[in-house]
Amino acid sequence: MTTLLRLRGQTNSGRVGMIELFFDLVFVFAVTQLSHTLLKDLSLDGLLRVTLLFIAVWWVWSTTTWVTNWLDPERLPIRTALLALMLLGLILSVSIPEAFGERGHSFTAAYVSMQVGRTLFFLWAVRGEVLRHRRNFQRILVWLATAGIFWIIGGFAEGNERVAWWALAMFIEFVGPWVFFWVPGIGRSTTMDWDVDGGHMAERYALFVIIALGESILVTGATFAELEWTSATAIAAVSAVVGTILMWWIYFDTGAERAQHRIAHSSDPGRQARGAYTYLHALIVAGIIGCAVADEVVLMHPDHGTTAGLVAILGGPFCYLIGTALFKWTTNDRKGPPLSHLIGMVLLAALAWPMFSHAISPLGAGVLTTVALGVVAVWESVAIRRVAPQRHPA
Repeated sequence: MTTLLRLRGQTNSGRVGMIELFFDLVFVFAVTQLSHTLLKDLSLDGLLRVTLLFIAVWWVWSTTTWVTNWLDPERLPIRTALLALMLLGLILSVSIPEAFGERGHSFTAAYVSMQVGRTLFFLWAVRGEVLRHRRNFQRILVWLATAGIFWIIGGFAEGNERVAWWALAMFIEFVGPWVFFWVPGIGRSTTMDWDVDGGHMAERYALFVIIALGESILVTGATFAELEWTSATAIAAVSAVVGTILMWWIYFDTGAERAQHRIAHSSDPGRQARGAYTYLHALIVAGIIGCAVADEVVLMHPDHGTTAGLVAILGGPFCYLIGTALFKWTTNDRKGPPLSHLIGMVLLAALAWPMFSHAISPLGAGVLTTVALGVVAVWESVAIRRVAPQRHPA
């Protein structure tokens, strides 16, 4: 039987396939749906519900990325499965705005079908391969099927009951990798079972960061185009775009490349893929989405903002810096998080009192958060380039 696994060690064996990029397009729409849903209900309750939906969207994309790290997407069965998952992903994305309303059943059906169906397909695809691959996904299937029961129960519940059932289901899925998908009778997996291609994994997650940043630009451009062009809206638009550029710089200037080199040459890439990418990148992407929401708040209401709007303005970049700081800490030989990021978080925290006391406007707050990101980007770039010649003399 011809294997459906990627052939490791060959030229371009870890290359991201075009079908994988095509699959990601549906998640561009999902990210947009999430930010727009939060904007429609910018409250604590709205934030909690959108956070739960975001984790679900992130988790289904992330677990699919793990599968395509092992399976060869250029093979027809794998490509067909990805296209089927893409169709289900579209249903999932369309259902997001009314996931806690009349489209809860659609969201649940699409999500559970993607998670359980993809795992069953993987077990079929590796039916003739080594036992550890099958055992690993047999355990994963038990965890996802168990969580699926609570997803379905939540789909039939309403209001806060649905939130509670879905939160329980998501918790089960989220904690699975940390306990190595332990199942009575068949034991647990190990990180050595998760022998991922580090280069492919790093590139896939970096591409999702690009998706989120692109959505931020899309929100800014679409909102600005519909507004009257005044000095306030122009400043808000420029600040939003510069902020997005700075987020790109903070992640991609050196951090992403160093992390990719580390996981590609790691003796235990599965452990790094689980921590640095599957979990910590959720904070990074959530921060970007939060910044996109904040940018639209500033554009729409540059002079007067609600408490929830101000939380978004401050919380988006703060979440992003926490995520990138932890990511760089775990993927580099650091004794702690980057000092530049800690300084940036201190600067953002210092804005809390003047923001919530309305001493500065939402526009002023948005500009100052962009300045804080600029300090982080410049500080880190200068520090790294100053140290590099000392470590690698000519």
